[in-house]
Amino acid sequence: QVQLVESGGGSVQAGGSLRLSCAASGRTISGYTISWFRQAPGKEREFVAAISGSGGRTGYADSVKGRFTISRDNSKNTVYLQMSSLKPEDTAVYYCAKGGFGSPYDYWGQGTQVTVSS
Repeated sequence: QVQLVESGGGSVQAGGSLRLSCAASGRTISGYTISWFRQAPGKEREFVAAISGSGGRTGYADSVKGRFTISRDNSKNTVYLQMSSLKPEDTAVYYCAKGGFGSPYDYWGQGTQVTVSS
């Protein structure tokens, strides 16, 4: 059993930055791909970024490529999403999930709200 808890969300003006954290407990996530998703009001949940267990492979949605960076610190059992040059269209609830790169998404966090104002 893995529990994932997101934090770091908040309100920021366009052009600003935020760093989200996804802290895992219950078991180590060092061998597992972790992904970030987001869901804006009235829209379906969409993939944002993923990072392999070792951190050696990452993937991004085209909409965030060059602006967001996913990383992990396996010693802290935590995955991060550094978000820069934020746009109003980045406003959403952000979720982390265990899974990705072909592995099923089997554990999800509760989400953290990010609001970007123009």
